[in-house]
Order: sequence, then structure tokens, then C-alpha cells
Amino acid sequence: MSCATQVMERGTSKDSAVAGRRPEWLRVKLPAGKTFRQVSDIIQTHSLNTVCAEARCPNMGECWSAGTATFMILGDVCTRSCGFCAIKTGRPVQGLDWDEPNRVAEAAKLMNLKHVVITSVNRDERKDGGAPIFAESIKRLREEIPGVTVEVLIPDFRGVWEALDYVIDAKPEVLNHNLETVPRLYRQVRPQARYERSLELLKICHDKGLRTKTGIMVGLGETPAEVFEVMDDIAEIGVDVMTIGQYMQPTKMHLDVQEWVHPDTFATYKEIGESKGIEHVESGPLVRSSYHAERHL
Repeated sequence: MSCATQVMERGTSKDSAVAGRRPEWLRVKLPAGKTFRQVSDIIQTHSLNTVCAEARCPNMGECWSAGTATFMILGDVCTRSCGFCAIKTGRPVQGLDWDEPNRVAEAAKLMNLKHVVITSVNRDERKDGGAPIFAESIKRLREEIPGVTVEVLIPDFRGVWEALDYVIDAKPEVLNHNLETVPRLYRQVRPQARYERSLELLKICHDKGLRTKTGIMVGLGETPAEVFEVMDDIAEIGVDVMTIGQYMQPTKMHLDVQEWVHPDTFATYKEIGESKGIEHVESGPLVRSSYHAERHL
């Protein structure tokens, strides 16, 4: 039996444990330790946000204890209402914070980071989507930390490619934009986004010579065949890195978990994705967009 057949058969039935406790492979240690506290203090002192805390990432303890964090710029209020995300939704009341790139650079230097990941909320109320702050953050990081590498996890800027140009022209080492799920589930998972628009963004960035990356969650009701189709789509446009992780419901107000996907299935997804021509597939229950990001360079 082929790997693809095995994963398709496993994915056809809903795990009866979904309504109960998380399986053993999804249990993580509580955040602790000196380095964790230092990272927390630096972030608070510089009035910064992290996607680790705002999105309730299960790897926060591991990453912060190792001295790494993913900075979230453009505030902590998102103009979109995705069904999977714990970040606050609303209309931001403040404009762009032009000192934020300075604080990001200073915090990254204090944390001794050599690879920095920056993401953001969506700022759909702005024509530029806040893209100039991404560009300025990349610039300031390079000024403050010689030799630093930067990965940005960006929104789709509503398809306003003039805004995207701000980021492309800043030439981050990795350009990440997540597809998040399969096309059939977009209405429930990403109601204000479009799958084709996200693919177009990734293709534009690849064609401009950037190293591109995207990710999806599984366990939302997708089928393995649909995951394979997403792999085909991103391989066709030349995406270099793909991440695949288990969706975990942040609150009862968010989408239900439909399946706890077994680690063996994640291993098979990695094998199949790379066989389709994706250079690197990071696949596992606890994998998130910026998990072990420095390994993707």
C-alpha cells in the first residue's frame, strides 16, 4: 500500500477522541525558566506584541525558553475575523506606529537573535495594509544587527500589489504567506480571504526572486486528497517551504477540531510534499509557521 493510500484511509474517519482530551503527542510543558522570563521582560519593556502570546501558540514555552519569539507588528487588533485565530478582531483606532521598527530591532538585539521572524495583524482599513512598517522593520534590523536574516509572515494586502512591493523591495530572506487551509474550507476558516489571491501573492514573490514559504493547518475537516492538491498548487508556482500543523481550537468561540491527525500522517505528508517538488516540508502536530524558522534558510 502506498504512503498516499495509507494517509487517505486514515483521514477518512473522524477521531472519536476529538471531543475529549488532547492526545499525548499534543501536550506541552508550561512556560518557565530564566530565558523565558528575560524574553517576556524585553517584549513588555519595548511595548511589543508577539504572535506567540496573541495567537496562543503551543510552542511559546519552548521557543521563548530558547530565546526566540515572533514579533507581531501593526498593533494587536486585526480587521479580519478568521475562524481559527485568537487575535482580537475589530477596527484599529491608531495609525501606524513609526517607532515600532526601532523597538523591534532593539528587542531583537537584546535577545541576541540572528534570525528574526516578523508577522502582523491585517490592517485592511489602510490602502497600504501597513506594509511600510514591514519594510522599515527589515531595514532597522539590518542596521542594528549586522548579518541578521529576516523572515516576514505577511497578510495578502487585499491584493493591492503596490503595498506588497514595499515588502518585496526590502528583500527579506524568507517571504511567508499562509494559505491556512484547503480551498473548500475558506468560507469557514478565512472568510475575508481568497485562496487564488494568496497563491498569486506567493507566485509574485517567487518570480521576484524571494525564497517563499506557506503553511496550512489540518484537522479542520479537510481530506488528504485536498491537502495533496494544495501541495500540487504550491509546487507548481515554486514555493520553497511548506509547514503543516495540527489545528487546535483557541477558545470555544472558534472552529471545532474535526480530527486529531496522527504523527504518522504528518510524516507521510512531509514525504509526499517533498516528492512533489517542495524543497522543505516541516510537518508535525505542533508545527507552526515560525517553528524552527531558522532551519528553512
